[in-house]
Parts: sequence; structure tokens; C-alpha cells
Amino acid sequence: MHVIVVGLSHKTAPVEIREKLAVPESRLREALSRLCTYQGVREGLLLSTCNRVEVYAVVEDLESGYGRVQEFLADTHLSLSSEHLTPHLYWHAGDRAISHLFRVASSLDSMIVGESQILGQIKDAFEVALTHKASGLLLNKIVKKAISVAKRVRTETKIAETAVSVSYAAVELAKKIFSNLTEKTVLLIGAGEMAKLAARHLIANGVRQVRITTRNFQHGLELAQKFNGTAVPFEDYKTELAGADIVLVSTGASHYLVTADDVQRAMRQRMSRPMFLIDISVPRNIDPAVRPIDDAFLFDIDDLHMRVEQNREDRLREAAKAEQMVVEEVAVLGQWLQSLEVTPTIVALRGRTEEIKRREVDKVLARLAHLSPEDRAAVEALASAIVNKMVHGTMVTLKAEATSSSGAAYVDAARRFFSLEDAPAAYPPAQTEVQEVSEDSSDGNGANRFSEASLVQHTTKEQSRRVS
Repeated sequence: MHVIVVGLSHKTAPVEIREKLAVPESRLREALSRLCTYQGVREGLLLSTCNRVEVYAVVEDLESGYGRVQEFLADTHLSLSSEHLTPHLYWHAGDRAISHLFRVASSLDSMIVGESQILGQIKDAFEVALTHKASGLLLNKIVKKAISVAKRVRTETKIAETAVSVSYAAVELAKKIFSNLTEKTVLLIGAGEMAKLAARHLIANGVRQVRITTRNFQHGLELAQKFNGTAVPFEDYKTELAGADIVLVSTGASHYLVTADDVQRAMRQRMSRPMFLIDISVPRNIDPAVRPIDDAFLFDIDDLHMRVEQNREDRLREAAKAEQMVVEEVAVLGQWLQSLEVTPTIVALRGRTEEIKRREVDKVLARLAHLSPEDRAAVEALASAIVNKMVHGTMVTLKAEATSSSGAAYVDAARRFFSLEDAPAAYPPAQTEVQEVSEDSSDGNGANRFSEASLVQHTTKEQSRRVS
């Protein structure tokens, strides 16, 4: 079995391609059902966002698996031919596919490194796959681990703690000046997009009072309604300064609307309570002479851009730490996946030796009908001891080599030596496992405690059916 991912993202495809490939939520169930009907596709998960469309799958054969998933993507979007689609696709298998999912979940592959939305989108995609029985033992384990890794990255690094947009940088600075924004009043002068976005961020961070003034009073009223604020006539903006803790200015004026004298006068009325002024206008609308005024904190667009750039560098440093975490977690999961390949063979070996022992002991006991129950039990115990000692070394070696580069060779040799070629060599399909895995049975690291036990139970049942 092979874990693969085939997809495209903002890094490989323009929006006109991404929007054609996107799968709306209403079609996810049908799309997943079709994906699992393609020959050789055992499990599947479809992640569709505005910045990426990816199919994670477990396939029987690597090369044909890539082909089937690509066919699925082309068939799902008839308006997009394979010729137009293929140049934008990327595909990974094994550890690289797992690493890719871990990086995506941790927002290391996002347009904005550190953003949190992608993790929720992965959880939603996983829930759909579970509900419709498209995800089984392998994808359940891998996706749960990806979610765990993403949480670890956010907990152990500062990758999401700094602003990487001009509008949010303004909020970040405001928080440094005012420890609590709840009781603060914002004065929005003008209706520039960045200023409006900054106002939204401030409201989201606790600001309750927003006063808005624009040259077009009707426009101001409309904005005030959106922000649950108050519109004031534009000619009154200077008298409004004294009551504002945070002043956002973004107009098309070619001169200073707020002068040093205006701020001095407002500060006297404020009894020197701090005032935070943000000038997002180009040309600037607040006189730089405001900067030396005590308790008045002025930042213009260049200051904000500088802050954003510094934050980006900080995030990149934190991203490097996160990348190392991904490497570590991929290695841990890789060992589990390799050991999983050994389990069906060990179970089959136990079943086969038990079958042989049972057959031969029954023959002997049929000829020795005069034996007492104690003697018959002794024969049973002797046979079991011989069989266990004969296969013990093989089982120990298989387990020890499970995570080595030679693991597959040892499994193949054991299956040949003990004539196990017809026994189950892989885990059960998604539909037989999904009911159990969808329950809350993960440990602190997002691992399924019951997965290997379930596999052993399933394989034992298969072996029993073959023996009978």
C-alpha cells in the first residue's frame, strides 16, 4: 500500500485554474464516493480550499495510483482537460506525502505562513471522509497525526503570534499602547480599505465605540451601520480628536488633515491620556510634527510596512523550528507505517503454524485414543512448545527489522518460506475500519490506540476463514 497526494495550490496554479478545480461542499460526498471506486484506490480524502485542491489517497500500486487520482480530478471537472490540468499538479508518495500534509496542516505551505484557517479546513475534510467511509486505518492515523503536529507547532513556536498584514499590524501596535481595547474609542477619518479593515480588526479585539467621518456623510452613515458605530459630519473631525483613543486616517487628501496643533489641543483636553494615531494615507494626512508630542504615538504606512516585514522575518525563523518538528514527526509515523506492514504476516504465520499443529496433533491423538486426559494435554503442550520455539526467532526478527530499510525483504522472505502468499498481506479496506476510528479513541499524540489491535483481529478472522 502507498500513501500519495496529488494536487495543486497557489504556488503551482493561478486562481482561474484553482477555481475550476475547486469542489463545493455540496459535491464532496459524491466526489469522495467516486474517488474510492477507481481501481486500486483504497482510501481517500479531498481537501478543497480557495488556495489548494488536494487528494490524499491510499493506493495499491504507486504509478497506477497517481494515474487514477489524476483521472478522478479530470473527470470531476469536465471543463478542465488533462492537458491544462497536468502542468499545475504536484504529487508525492510515502514520507514526502505525509510531510506535505503535516506542512499544510501547520500552515507552513500557506500563502500566509502561520494562518490558522487551514487546520480547520483539514478537520472539516477529514470529518467528511470519515462520515462517508472514505478514510480508513492509514489516512485516519496520518490525518490525526497531522492535526496533532499542527497543534504542537502552534503551541511550541510563535509562528502565529505576529501580524503579517498592514491592517492587523495596526491592531498589534494598539495592543502595545493600550493593554485593554474594550473601553477604547476609535475615530475613523476617511474610508480607505486598509483603514476599514484595521477598524474591523480592532472591533474583533474588543473595541466597542467607533466614530466615523467621511466627506460624504451618507457614506459615513452606511459605514457606521456596518461597524455598529456613529457617523459624524466631516467638518467636526478635529473636535472629535479629544474623545478618540485611536485615530485611523485614510483619505485621498493631498495635505495634512491633522496637524501638530490639533493634536496638542486634543491632548490637553485628554489630560495627557495616550492617543494612538495611524496614518495609512498616501500622501500622508497627519503631520509628522505630531511625533514629538508626549503621549501621542504616530505610525504611518511605512512604519506599518516595516513592522510587517519584521514580523515576517520572525515568522520565518519560527517556521524553521516548525519544519524540524515536521521532520521528527514524519520519522515517528514512518516507523509505525513500516511496522504495520509486518503485522499481517506475523498474524498469518501464527495462524498457519497453529493450523499445522492442530492437524498433526489431531492425527496423533486419534491413534492414541488410550491416552488419559493428562497425557493428551501433555501432547498438546509439547506440540505448542515446539511450534512456538520454531517460529519465535522469525517473529522476533520480523518485528526487529520492521522499521529498517530491509523490512519489506524480510516480510517477503517469511511469506515465501512459510507458504503465506495467499494470506492477507495488508490492512483491511476503509469501510471495515471507519466505524471504530471515527470514535474518540486517540491518545495525546493523536494516535489510534486500537488500530493495530483491530488489524490483528481482522487478519485473524481472515486466516480463520481460510483455515476453515
